[in-house]
Amino acid sequence: MAALALLPVGGLAWFAVGGDGALWPSLLRNVLPRASWTTLILLAGVGTIALVTGIGTAFLVARCRFPGRHLFEWALLLPLAMPTYVMAYAWLDVVHPVGPLQTALRGLLGISDPRALRLPDLRSAGGAIFVIGFVLYPYVYLPVRALLMMRAAALSDAARMLGAGPLRAFFGVTLPTIWPAAAVGLSLVLLETLNDIGASEFLGIRTLTVTVYTTWAVRGSIEGAAQIALAMLAIVLLLMLAERHARRRLSTAAAARGARPPADMTLRTRGSAFAIAACAIPVLIGFGVPAAYLGVAAATRLAARGWPAGLISTAGNSLAMAGLAALLTITLGLALTVAARGARGHLVRPLMRIGTIGYAIPGTVLAVGLLVPLAGLDNIIANGVRALTGQSIGLVLIGSGAALLLAYCLRFLAIAIGGIEAGFQRISPSLDGAASSLGATPARVSREIHAPLLAAPIATAAILVFVDAMKELPATLLLRPLNFETLATSVYGEAARGTHEDGAIAALMIVLVGLVPVIRLSRIGRNGRD
Repeated sequence: MAALALLPVGGLAWFAVGGDGALWPSLLRNVLPRASWTTLILLAGVGTIALVTGIGTAFLVARCRFPGRHLFEWALLLPLAMPTYVMAYAWLDVVHPVGPLQTALRGLLGISDPRALRLPDLRSAGGAIFVIGFVLYPYVYLPVRALLMMRAAALSDAARMLGAGPLRAFFGVTLPTIWPAAAVGLSLVLLETLNDIGASEFLGIRTLTVTVYTTWAVRGSIEGAAQIALAMLAIVLLLMLAERHARRRLSTAAAARGARPPADMTLRTRGSAFAIAACAIPVLIGFGVPAAYLGVAAATRLAARGWPAGLISTAGNSLAMAGLAALLTITLGLALTVAARGARGHLVRPLMRIGTIGYAIPGTVLAVGLLVPLAGLDNIIANGVRALTGQSIGLVLIGSGAALLLAYCLRFLAIAIGGIEAGFQRISPSLDGAASSLGATPARVSREIHAPLLAAPIATAAILVFVDAMKELPATLLLRPLNFETLATSVYGEAARGTHEDGAIAALMIVLVGLVPVIRLSRIGRNGRD
């Protein structure tokens, strides 16, 4: 599995070296500097929004008492159901000069001319930061809230007893304590931002990811795309190292649980109003407003012209590919985790970790890297069949969707392994030893002990893989078979054509499916608190 995960990297190197270098001067002079600078600005802006929003809201719901607190505990997770490209798709129409927001503002101010009141253009770096940041902040919110709920407030209480004000206690004591959790979430935010292609392209932002796609799809240079993708892998490697370092620090911080539950600060009227507004605004921006727009636009489309042609088959394609991806990924994840649990060598776990690096590789980079080995294997299969039967079968792997399934599996294997490993941590190895001493075979141990105890973690991991595969856009765009549409590519196509109402139903279906893991996460959070 480790070799399979490294296959895209080898494919990128093959393509990059195989190019004649004629495109490099143009890329270095006109494309890469601007794309790199835009990507850095986007990463910095999105990271800032995610940190401020995620840490601030996590502290409020974990340590403060105000009306609606328990509602916001799970409502702040809702943006996780909204893919970044769907968010951009919705907000572009909402803030359009003749869209609902500016129309309402002109009505309130008594202005009739649309040119007399114009909000800042969302098609900009600032607009992309706004859209992506308010979708991804829950990656910071979740681990920070979990750590705050585990750790006692003794240090903060001691600081306030010594005369420190609330702000000084927060920045001097609480923030350093929760920073490892925030850093883990921030690393995931930056990796997801680097993977984005739909929102960035909709908003006219030429990031490195968009540049890889356009270099391949528009300029027709797979070698140039591979060369840019290799440069992106350097950023990915830095983010992975930062995430690993943060996780080690988080493990130490989480182990130091408090001797008593965290203390809650009861907020007065002004403080409560501030807390409610601070928690409500991210939910409205990241979920409420775009979901409401999608609902209205979908209802309008259905009332006017009924279901879009081909939407049912498109939804079926998405469900089938996501279901197969979840089944394959969970099966591989379970096999690898069981093998690592029973292995005595020191190389098994590091090799398994290498097998999960696909989650950190942007979908466009993964797709470009897979093309070489899969195309080569396709040619070998086609030549063999032609030699035996005289028939030409074309590209079997790429044309059948097997390449896309492999990309999904490599991309989301880390989710499966992480969820199953978390379940195994609750199963004492002594249970395996006792069963083996009574004559149970490994297969029987897995069937009668592991399977019942791992049912919930496996189900949760399967849901997450299924939903992520449904939402995945970059790899799907590049590796899907000819004339094969999913809900994600349908939304992308309708947005590119400017027919937003026609894509609203598909976008709303993606969001509704995305709510499933959010509900699951909210229940886990409530159970953990209780």
